[in-house]
Amino acid sequence: MKKPFTYLLLIVLAAGLQTLGAQPSRKTTKVGTTVAQFLKIPAGARTIAMGSAGASLEGDVYSIYWNPGALARLRTPGEATFNHAEWLADITHDYAAAALTLEGLGTIGVSVVSLRSPEELVRTEQNPDGDGRRWSYSTFAMGLSYARSLTDRFSIGFTAKYVRESIWNMSSQGIAFDIGTIYTTSFNDLKIGASITNFGTKMRLDGHDISFNSFPDGELGSGPQNIESIYRTESFDIPLTFKIGVSMDIFRADQLRATVALDATHPNDNMEYMNAGIEVAFDEMFFGRFGRKAIFYDDSEEGFTWGGGVNFALNNVTGIKVDYAFANFGRLENVQFVSVGVTF
Repeated sequence: MKKPFTYLLLIVLAAGLQTLGAQPSRKTTKVGTTVAQFLKIPAGARTIAMGSAGASLEGDVYSIYWNPGALARLRTPGEATFNHAEWLADITHDYAAAALTLEGLGTIGVSVVSLRSPEELVRTEQNPDGDGRRWSYSTFAMGLSYARSLTDRFSIGFTAKYVRESIWNMSSQGIAFDIGTIYTTSFNDLKIGASITNFGTKMRLDGHDISFNSFPDGELGSGPQNIESIYRTESFDIPLTFKIGVSMDIFRADQLRATVALDATHPNDNMEYMNAGIEVAFDEMFFGRFGRKAIFYDDSEEGFTWGGGVNFALNNVTGIKVDYAFANFGRLENVQFVSVGVTF
């Protein structure tokens, strides 16, 4: 019975290695070749504080983002959460998710992510101070997830997402899929997780801003005039990412636990890098976290992260979770994340 599960895990790992081999050189970053970059903004203050090393972490609903396979391992039958961050350049990022375990069927989850920029004046060569109009950029993605534990040590999960980007009067849409697995080994319950996220369609901007009138002969008053025309826009990939990670409790006493996590990440639009983090828990109520993001990532402004959290248990199942994370972006602004969740 264990062989099919092992084979499935190997298939996921092989698919990730295939993407690794698809990049001809580590020096070829391919920055700026994908759209829907908001899909790469992390969610969940717990994992963000641990340096975004979340491929093998389990126990909360943010597995929908990091590895849908771990969603099958919620510590309670259900959980709902909301994450807010004031992103760089006054951009607002919000993430909400909920999951419910159905006995004998598995765990289902839903997630919504949005990103919005502040409104700006439309500036033209003739009106550099604004022509009275305003524009803004916004994004939206909604996902439906399913996860199931096939054995007491192996779990797998999937997410299907609708993705939309809008800027002024233009928009683009796409469909994306995530797949993830997590396996608990017999060596001190070491966990191995792997995920492929944002495998989907290309996206292309469309809208009435690409429509214009033209004079094919180049001269007014002669030949066909005022011909309705349209600019042709190109289609671009969304940011496909492969992650593999390990995590393990390196210390456990009656009321104290220390867990370390390490991820290796390969995106299709940049170089490979690693994330690492540690979580220290006291009585599973108070948490301190520290991490380092983008290790071996050339010219990155991202660096150390830290944060903490509190779990208020109302009874054996119901509780309130509050987590905070601080991410250092070097010469850019630092970003702070706050997550509030309810278990039931």
